[in-house]
Amino acid sequence: MLLAGNLITAAFWKIRADRSGNLETIAMTSRAVLLADYAFTLPGLVALLVSGILMVGITSWARFQEVWLGVSLVLLILTALIWLVRLLPLQLRMRRLSRAAVENGTLDPAYTRASRQWAIMGGIATTIVIVILFLMVIRPA
Repeated sequence: MLLAGNLITAAFWKIRADRSGNLETIAMTSRAVLLADYAFTLPGLVALLVSGILMVGITSWARFQEVWLGVSLVLLILTALIWLVRLLPLQLRMRRLSRAAVENGTLDPAYTRASRQWAIMGGIATTIVIVILFLMVIRPA
């Protein structure tokens, strides 16, 4: 839940900051979203993966044969890869571009492109996490 909450909250504040047009707000929010990902998203992904494997190890590795659990694990790994390969580099770029915008007084169009890509990839990652939560609660046969 912490992971899902962080993903949704980060998107909410970043979208609000971008829409404000205030360069200081955009730069501050870009830094804060990156910090929140280091503080919550990364540890959340690691904790879910490690604790899930440990719990299944305690009960029986045969549980991975249950479709919902195997699919959830694959989706969690996919989410982690999206974050590491696409979202994190985009966030680092947006932080750099937003900092430069405060210094220059104008927002580079590259920030808007990166932000749009971040929103798309972040939406995909968040949807995947919500699907994982659904599978964990419903545990379909």
